[in-house]
Amino acid sequence: MKEALEEEGYKVYAEKNGEDSLKIVKEVIPDLILLDLKMPGMDGIDLLKWVKSLDQNMLVILLTGHASVDSAVSAMKAGAFDYLEKPFKIEHIKVVVDKALSTQSLMREVIRLRAKSVIPGFEDIIAVSREMKDVIEHVKIIAKSPSSTVLIQGESGTGKELIANYIHTMSSRNKYRFMEINCAALTENLLEAELFGYEKGSFTGASTSGKAGLFEAAQRGSIFLDEIGEMSISLQAKLLRVLQEKRFKRVGGIDDIYIDVRIIASTNRKLEEEVEKGNFRKDLYYRLKVLPIYISPLRDRKEDIIPLAKQFIHDFDNEFNKKVNNITKEIERVLLNYDWPGNVRELKSIIERAVLLSNGSTLPAEHLLLNYNLSKNSKSESVDGDKSIAAVEKLHIAEILKETSWRMTKASKILGINRTTLYNKIKQYGMKQKERA
Repeated sequence: MKEALEEEGYKVYAEKNGEDSLKIVKEVIPDLILLDLKMPGMDGIDLLKWVKSLDQNMLVILLTGHASVDSAVSAMKAGAFDYLEKPFKIEHIKVVVDKALSTQSLMREVIRLRAKSVIPGFEDIIAVSREMKDVIEHVKIIAKSPSSTVLIQGESGTGKELIANYIHTMSSRNKYRFMEINCAALTENLLEAELFGYEKGSFTGASTSGKAGLFEAAQRGSIFLDEIGEMSISLQAKLLRVLQEKRFKRVGGIDDIYIDVRIIASTNRKLEEEVEKGNFRKDLYYRLKVLPIYISPLRDRKEDIIPLAKQFIHDFDNEFNKKVNNITKEIERVLLNYDWPGNVRELKSIIERAVLLSNGSTLPAEHLLLNYNLSKNSKSESVDGDKSIAAVEKLHIAEILKETSWRMTKASKILGINRTTLYNKIKQYGMKQKERA
């Protein structure tokens, strides 16, 4: 095995037992460990535990006889990447090793991106683009002001809630509650009751004891009013009083309740236009816009798309126990040229579906299902200006077949599909013998 892998260009270390192997692991920090389950002295399970205690991201493939497959499966739950049942073919070993190292490469890329561009504790906020870096720097300054009201504006799906949560977490109010509510999800009466609470018997269905609202629950903390542009004019007036006087009355109540709460609001509407139309109070707008933040749509910060996609692939790999570790240049171009009307939320959903439906190591183009009808400004993506995923998939399959000299087994493994599916794709796209040149 050592000789076969060295012929492939790998640097290989070989040891006879677990104790000596552990010394090597500590010295060279290998990208991948091929580990026999049963060894004299320290067995494979014990060595696996030691390796994971040293570095959780170190990949381990277990080698096991048929009788110990159950043990190998248990070991995978303890952190092994994969296992191989003896006897095995060297060619199969090479494929598994290549797959594992591709996974390691993606994992390290994600770690690099996190170190470079991700806010600690908020891994979903990627800041590679200049636009997002500016937002983050602005947010860090805003977080130092524990009382000033914040208004976050941007299209749906851009990450306004994450930014609001970050402001609270980085502020001096972080020891207290962060309460959030979507103003568009409730009727006017329900929203009022949720925000300000109510006294018993104040309306039909009110509990016998009354209920405190979110403003009371968030005392000394922060409250996030998502989609505040959907709030009714009458509720806007009541919210304005809270901002001005730091007090309010429960629904049906007569006593003022004084609060110390930071208000963070967000909207996907252009509030300036809503003010002109009479749908939003001008005085409330200016009270909210003490510290404004604008988050650009994803189509205007293309540099964040691929890092976000890789982050989501890594996350959903772990969640669904998948091994997607490759994203082709063709798919990268598709993602970059799409307009993302649903922004980061849409990208995350697209990657989630693709990873979940994947049966191989490459992110499958056929499961991206991007809606180009919503993407008005998409650039030409593939042959003859065809923007469809099918055209991109055909181009990608043709390139892989050319690279592998039309060796179906190798091509199907690279593509992450079985041979039957590959044959069907070739037939579907009418790929002829002349395309093999």
